[in-house]
Amino acid sequence: MAERTRRRETQRGSPLVSTLDLYARLQKVGRVVLSTGEAASAMGVSMQAAAKLLTRLATSGMVSKVSHGVWQVNRDVPQPAEVAFVLTDPFPSYISGWSALFHHGMIEQIPQAVFVSSLGRTRTTSTSIGPFKIHHIHPGVFGGFEGATGVRCGMATPEKGLFDVVYTLSTQSGVVTLPELELPRNFHHRSLHRWVARIPTRRLQTLTRKNLEQIIAGAQAA
Repeated sequence: MAERTRRRETQRGSPLVSTLDLYARLQKVGRVVLSTGEAASAMGVSMQAAAKLLTRLATSGMVSKVSHGVWQVNRDVPQPAEVAFVLTDPFPSYISGWSALFHHGMIEQIPQAVFVSSLGRTRTTSTSIGPFKIHHIHPGVFGGFEGATGVRCGMATPEKGLFDVVYTLSTQSGVVTLPELELPRNFHHRSLHRWVARIPTRRLQTLTRKNLEQIIAGAQAA
């Protein structure tokens, strides 16, 4: 009976459950960034109750809101890969596109958003660390990333980052041009060609290949 009463009070956001206790339950998940659903499961309450409890924790400074339905469980600035991991859940994803090109030193311009390739739907999401541009990518060309763990998504390789940019732009327009591009010394052209061969439609495959060939021809070697 006492346990049942405690559970009801917890769902109402009762002060019977201390702020530190709630925070400890969230920390046990082992992730810096959590969805409201994950927080609800960790605290043993409904989604509605979890939203109220998270707001209470945010007031005390223990968590902060990253985006709608996404929360940060400490005071450190979350990494983009940690946020993308939750934003695209349950679909897998990885940092790619312009963000990957900048990460690998292939372009100098700092991207104005974090670019993510995912099996989920295409959308732009505002977060506390900036906008995320999530691009749906065909399952046949999904992959080519490194460093993924159970708490963060991976980063596209230099070849796959370039492929994803050109592939995505090729689906939207004919001729694709990029700003000044520098290829790393260990850039694997064969890997790039293998990704092109996996494009499901012949027309898009041909268009992407031509765009990549022109861009590679004009790129600088590191």
